[in-house]
Amino acid sequence: MPAPRWVAHANKKVLNRVTKFIAPWAPGWAVVIHRGRKSQRLYRTPLWAFRRQNGFVIALTYGSDSDWVRNVLAADGCELEARRRRYQAAAPRVYHDENATDMPAFIRFMLRKVIKAPEFLRLDVVRELPLTG
Repeated sequence: MPAPRWVAHANKKVLNRVTKFIAPWAPGWAVVIHRGRKSQRLYRTPLWAFRRQNGFVIALTYGSDSDWVRNVLAADGCELEARRRRYQAAAPRVYHDENATDMPAFIRFMLRKVIKAPEFLRLDVVRELPLTG
């Protein structure tokens, strides 16, 4: 079971305001840039994301019902800023992995034993984009 929704709301109000500055360059972090399904508003969501093969794997700590996940799935992709680079990403797929195989050891431990979040989002990198200010 992923983290409770109240934690997500608290993070959105407090923690995300701090991590959005760290996530574009810090190892293991990224910012997903996506549009609202109805509002078409542009959102920037900081989260754990790791480069794997030709894409990224993102731990869905609040589950696949999160608005940002639904936005990315509806749009069939998003942009992603990670390690001072920007990418166009497509072909999003949610999958279940109780062992958190694609995650580094510490994150795997957190996801399996503490948060108990077995869902992940896989995104393929289509191309690298120029960084914008």
